[in-house]
Amino acid sequence: MQKRKIGILILALFTTSFAFGQSEALKVVVNNLAFYKQKGDLKYLSNAKKSADSLVVTRKDSADLEKNVYRIIVNSSILYTDSLNKLGQPEAFLDQTSALLDKFADKGKIYKYQPEMDYARRCLANVYIRKGFLLTKNNDFKNAVDAFQKAKKYAPAQKQINSYIAYANNKLGNLQDAAKYYSTLISTDSTKVEYLETASTIYKSLGDTAKALQIVKKGRRLLPQNKQLLQDEANIYNNKRDYKALEPLLIPLIDNNVNNPDITFVAANCYDNLNQYDKAESLYLRAIELNGNAYESVFNLGLLYFKKSTLKNNNDDKNITSAVLWLEKANEMAPRDKKCLELLQLAYTKTGNQNQLDRINNRLEQLN
Repeated sequence: MQKRKIGILILALFTTSFAFGQSEALKVVVNNLAFYKQKGDLKYLSNAKKSADSLVVTRKDSADLEKNVYRIIVNSSILYTDSLNKLGQPEAFLDQTSALLDKFADKGKIYKYQPEMDYARRCLANVYIRKGFLLTKNNDFKNAVDAFQKAKKYAPAQKQINSYIAYANNKLGNLQDAAKYYSTLISTDSTKVEYLETASTIYKSLGDTAKALQIVKKGRRLLPQNKQLLQDEANIYNNKRDYKALEPLLIPLIDNNVNNPDITFVAANCYDNLNQYDKAESLYLRAIELNGNAYESVFNLGLLYFKKSTLKNNNDDKNITSAVLWLEKANEMAPRDKKCLELLQLAYTKTGNQNQLDRINNRLEQLN
């Protein structure tokens, strides 16, 4: 497939009317490139390189625009197609070719060779991307970033390269740089969910919750049915304890995660903090049903009943009895949890159960 691609590129380049190709001295180079296009044999690219290099002998040759554009074409073609380096080019061949292209890219008459230079840039960009992928695979993210940056220099319009740079920077721990590139990627309405999620996570890691929330909300506007973005937004509100903002998300959140005890607990805790105790009670019980070993659900349910027992017109034995029941269960799960013991102390004081109160007081003294 790669041979076919390079053949098409060369065919398009050398069947187009452009400045050179008329000089007798360069016909050997052109012929070898044409043979490679026809036969797909790397030896023709090797011959083309030998011919192109032989044209640059003197200092004057080294400054000759036409001859060096040919060298750039041939070298970039080899780099692009000979990924296994069967022709045995030196390790510095890629950087040398890049330096040669950069040297002549700003020459006054280079506009005459625009198709040729564009072709070479495309080749080099793909080679640097390939190199970046290999470095990433080997966890050499520092050099991978450098390779992708060079690819971007030669193909600035390829937005996908930004994702490679962002990913490598993220892996390297350069969160500010990663955030910058992900921000570029999510600036359009055709962005990918993975970019939105990663960008949001990075900004949360940087402590910029406002930016993370802005990104997630944009994602939800673009993809309102996306479950992960819904959960990401809910998590941000929950961590900020912004229960008013979280409340409108609870019904779709629960519907999407009916058997998830953690999300059920988040919903119960939200309603609890909004003093919607009946909804909270139902969801705490559901969270315990889904995971009976979750201490927070058991403790919070006990606390909920205790709070209800203190409300006007709701100070009945049922709530305080339920509070003691669930708080004792929570104490069994975490015997040294001081907060739970102190709440049991209040509950037994309220019920007037002196024996149990003495027991709890002794436990608290031991902890202190």
